[in-house]
Amino acid sequence: MADREDNVTVPEFSSLLQMDPYLKPYEKDFKRRYDLLQKRLFELEEAEGGFDQFTRSYKTFGVQRQPDNSLFFKEWAPAAEALFLTGDFNGWDKFSHPYTKKDFGKWELILPPKHDKSPAVDHHTKLKVVVHTKEGERLYRISPWAKYVKREEKSVIYDWVHWDPPQPYNQVHSRPTKPTSLRIYEAHVGIASPEGKIASYTNFTNNVLPRIKDLGYNCIQLMAVMEHAYYASFGYQITSFFAASSRYGTPDELKELIDVAHSMGIVVLLDVVHSHASKNTEDGLNHFDGSNSCYFHSPPRGEHTLWDSRLFNYSSWEVLRFLLSNLRWWMEEYRFDGFRFDGITSMLYHHHGIGTGFSGDYSEYFGLQVDEDSLVYLMLANHILHTLYPDCITVAEDVSGMPALCRPVEEGGLGFDYRLAMAIPDKWIQILKELKDEDWNIGNITHTLTNRRYGEKCIAYAESHDQALVGDKTLAFWLMDKEMYTNMSSMIPMNPIINRGIQLHKMIRLVTHGLGGEGYLNFIGNEFGHPEWLDFPREGNNQSYHYARRQFNLVDMDHLRYCQLYAFDRDMNRTEDKYGWLAAPPAYVSAKHEEDKVIVFDRANVVFIFNFHPNKSFQGYRVGVEVPGKYKIKLDSDMAQYGGHGRLDHSTEFFTEAQPFNGRSNSILVYIPCRTAIVLANEEIDYCY
Repeated sequence: MADREDNVTVPEFSSLLQMDPYLKPYEKDFKRRYDLLQKRLFELEEAEGGFDQFTRSYKTFGVQRQPDNSLFFKEWAPAAEALFLTGDFNGWDKFSHPYTKKDFGKWELILPPKHDKSPAVDHHTKLKVVVHTKEGERLYRISPWAKYVKREEKSVIYDWVHWDPPQPYNQVHSRPTKPTSLRIYEAHVGIASPEGKIASYTNFTNNVLPRIKDLGYNCIQLMAVMEHAYYASFGYQITSFFAASSRYGTPDELKELIDVAHSMGIVVLLDVVHSHASKNTEDGLNHFDGSNSCYFHSPPRGEHTLWDSRLFNYSSWEVLRFLLSNLRWWMEEYRFDGFRFDGITSMLYHHHGIGTGFSGDYSEYFGLQVDEDSLVYLMLANHILHTLYPDCITVAEDVSGMPALCRPVEEGGLGFDYRLAMAIPDKWIQILKELKDEDWNIGNITHTLTNRRYGEKCIAYAESHDQALVGDKTLAFWLMDKEMYTNMSSMIPMNPIINRGIQLHKMIRLVTHGLGGEGYLNFIGNEFGHPEWLDFPREGNNQSYHYARRQFNLVDMDHLRYCQLYAFDRDMNRTEDKYGWLAAPPAYVSAKHEEDKVIVFDRANVVFIFNFHPNKSFQGYRVGVEVPGKYKIKLDSDMAQYGGHGRLDHSTEFFTEAQPFNGRSNSILVYIPCRTAIVLANEEIDYCY
């Protein structure tokens, strides 16, 4: 193997080394990974006629209607002794429709059309695969390729429902161009209404999309769409990978949601879970063919002890077919614009990140602890997606800090476009839990917001769904807690707790937006300071929907302060849209003053000034700026409409002095009130980017 690696060339590895010379000792690892990828691509070319054909396997597996209306069924069940099809169409006869055994564990069945030439299985009728095992068991299964599954009200198990509507929804709007600045609205369809019930795709289309558009987000990340039998798993225990969750409505209603988002210029990412699968057998992938492996590694390797779920065998040809076709299906059938890949850390390492802290030492990212099967699967997925869809966006959820995760495959990287900056929300929660305002460590905050791998794009966020789950609470609730129940009226003066909470909520978001990454993410409802936390109906809470909803009604009441936070979030996004700081190189931090609690930085020729001091305002405060000229306030967290105190005069013009300051060529003098953030732009620069 060593000799082989010496002959491998990673085409643009030198670019990666130029960016990070410390990766040089691991050149052999990069070569081996790249070689494994090339080998896979070569095998796909040889055996399947290339990855384009291979990843369209959703057109041959499961059930397919042929031009003559006959139905073609195909499954992979290598350990099965026999397969039968049963359902409403044959009166649930368990033996009348056997599959024929083919090579490599495949099974096929053709159902000719009825006398009237219509398909033998009607739209919206139930089906099941009957699997006979070598041990003589008879198992009832859902096709892994099922496109629609549904649960009867009184039932626990999901049913495979044949989906072949006479007039399917046709999407008419083309995909928007890939945003240069990614402003993501992370959303969950089921909780997207104030009502105590599971909300629908149609509700999201009609009531939530217009809000997202108004707020200035240009990307939606949809969670919990892939079908999951257990609602409280938040969509992370997938049972049917090709089925859009039926609890919110039909596949056509999801297609319409995406189509309408596209018409608004908003791209839509799917939260894709390829890191593990539900242990369910009757309505999941587990034990599909009666064996303990099939799509998964045999235990113990095939089980995640912490998540109580099954782990895929990424070295298996048919598993690659299934997962890569799954990505293609969501891109082609529903016209998603990309993916946020969940649980990457669990995939990358044999230890799955369990009981392992990552210090950042490079030896942690190479060697025997790395699961190269899954790593190469991710390289393959990114290579295929970006080759077929050049504008596709892929985001990785990884806590380990794997180097080159977001560098092109040609450099030896994994090929993701962005990674989530997961240390940032943890830092904010830690600060709010543990520190008094006067003890905030400004240098440490700045370090957390800027500490990212050069040349690898990050999505910054102050909080996501993770921070709001039961046992934790939203930032707004950390800041204001029970005061939110009684003191959010704008008709009364703010008490000290509400005042502090409102001001810091805005400042935390803006400093994260401006300094923390190349993209920004907000979880549904948190833009307006959603109170409390998230908790799905389950036995432990008496099946309550009280915390599994988003109270948009709070924003719509003008006399409450939620609309002030909403307005700030909207104007923050719109200001970014105008100046494009997320698409610009990282910021230059010119001041991080511990005693004053002040942070100053510039990015995209825009100057950000934050005064986190609880009670000190500064008059004539000198701030370094690079570009000379006249500056004016473009965003001010202290404006009355944002729940501020209106202490700044927006007609003020700040003229630079040729006095270098804090590493910048020029400087200006500003008034910066306590607990206030301002964004200044140079009036003499053309900001079209």
